Amino acid sequence: MTFADPTSAASTSSPPPSPRVLLLPGWLDSGPTHWQSRWEALHGDQRVHQDDWLWPRRGDWMARLDEVILESDRPTVLVAHSLGCHLVAAWSRHSQHTSHVKAALLVAVPDTERDDMPPNLFSFRPIVRERLPFASLVVISSDDPYGSPERAAQIASDWGSATFSIGARGHVNGDSNLADWPQGRELLRGLLAAQPNP
Repeated sequence: MTFADPTSAASTSSPPPSPRVLLLPGWLDSGPTHWQSRWEALHGDQRVHQDDWLWPRRGDWMARLDEVILESDRPTVLVAHSLGCHLVAAWSRHSQHTSHVKAALLVAVPDTERDDMPPNLFSFRPIVRERLPFASLVVISSDDPYGSPERAAQIASDWGSATFSIGARGHVNGDSNLADWPQGRELLRGLLAAQPNP
């Protein structure tokens, strides 16, 4: 399944409350030149801070996401990068609060089961492959050093996610020179526009 930007229809009803955007960084957090950090500063998105960015424990990261989800009654959009994508999959399998999430933008899904992955990431094995209970879009780079596009597309299929290829942009991180990454923001807006209002 591939993703195309939908055309939103005009509505005569009062608009629903705008969703809050939770940023889920990957291993080692997102640095100042990362598009997630730029979105935090530019759009006021909320970063989910983890206690241990160096040796991430899947259960601890899931518990922290649950805490932040329950801090607000507003619908939530998850915007994950790298290991944060696997956090979304693991959290959605176990949490009782997935109904709070309207959609998820999942960028640069790494293959944590690869032999050359550092031991810091072994807690995120095996990859959770259950279908996500909310709409999602996986953004794939053709030259991601942490996972082939074919592997990312297969994981996206298991999750029931749409996919969007952005060409050769590495790991879609601070080294990719994306600045504010307006294309990513458009993808997020398109994903949300395609979802029915509650």
